[in-house]
This record gives sequence, C-alpha cells and structure tokens, in this order.
Amino acid sequence: MMETITYRRQKVYDPVLRIIHLWNGLSILFLMMTIWLSDLFEKGVGEDTLWQIHINVGYALVVGIVARLAWGVVGSSHARFTDMWHPAAWWRAVRYFDFKSQPRFGHHVLASGVYILVYLLLISMAVTGLGLAAVEHSTGPLNVWLGDMTWLKDTFEEPHEVIYSMLIGFVVIHIAALIWHEHQDKTPLAQAMVTGYQYTLDKSEGEHHA
Repeated sequence: MMETITYRRQKVYDPVLRIIHLWNGLSILFLMMTIWLSDLFEKGVGEDTLWQIHINVGYALVVGIVARLAWGVVGSSHARFTDMWHPAAWWRAVRYFDFKSQPRFGHHVLASGVYILVYLLLISMAVTGLGLAAVEHSTGPLNVWLGDMTWLKDTFEEPHEVIYSMLIGFVVIHIAALIWHEHQDKTPLAQAMVTGYQYTLDKSEGEHHA
C-alpha cells in the first residue's frame, strides 16, 4: 500500500517580516559581493568605489536590523522574539544530545536559538562596521566621535572580519539545512518567507497525494 502524504497549511509570516527578511538577506549578499569583488582590484578608483558601495549597503543593513528588532517586539505573534525563545528546549537538546523537536508553526524551536545568535552577530557587525566607516573612511554617524581615532581601526576591524566569516558559515549551513530538511521531512520550507505559509506533514496509508 502506498504512503499518503497530506499537509496542513497555515499563514505564519506576515508581509512586513518577509520584506525585512528579504531586505536583510540581500544586504548581506551585496556586502559579501563587494568584499569579493574588491579583491580583484588593486588600490585605486575601482576598489574605492566598491568600498563606498559596501559602506552604503552596510547602512541599509543597519536599517534592516533596527526594523527587525522593532518588529520582533511589536510585530505579529510569529514575528516576535517570544516565538523564538525556548531556553528549556535548548538546554534539553544540549544535555541529552537530542536535537529532535516536534513540528510546529512558527520558528523551529532549536534553530531559533541560532537565529537569535545571528541577530546578536549582526548587531555586533553593524556596530563595528559603523566604527570602521568612521575611523578608516571618515564617514557615517560615528564619524563625529571616532573620525580622528585611526588607532581604533584594529579594534573594529578584527571582530568585524571574524563575524563576517561566521555569517558566511551561517548562510551556507542555513541553505544546506533547508534543502536537507525539505528532502528528509518531505515538507516545503524555503517558500515560507515568500508566501508566508508554513506546512506540517500528516501521514496515513493510501495513495500518495499532497
């Protein structure tokens, strides 16, 4: 007898959250691209232009981060950080090395801990990036206070680069995990931030359909 697969669907992610997610995702992608492209240029106009674009896109990311933090407080129920806060589940997963969780609508119980960490990294990257814009390029909102403190460059640059590398790792793992879970759980995931709908899987015996 063939396996029947049916899905329950629910509108979970609101339009504002999805726009912020797209905004921040594209900002991070363009920031990475400007860094990669800058390696192709020697010192000169091309490199200077790319770094100026990098700084401007960084400002866009700061706006996106602030928007996400605000929406995490006043937004819809599944957009709020309370939907992502599951310390008991995280502790249980670490204590018993059990990383399985019951399917639910909203952010994944265990993955949400990683998302919160990523938001903290993004905030740190934004702060260090604004600091670098001031001390290295004499621009940005912190330039008034830090513009003459060129000796602070390493203080901002080193953590900024470490966080950048960590975020690259997160992006790769995040995409890989989406693909793996869609294949393993036979449940659409990636489209949730496009349509706003999430699906949970119900199984029974019979003809295969969805």
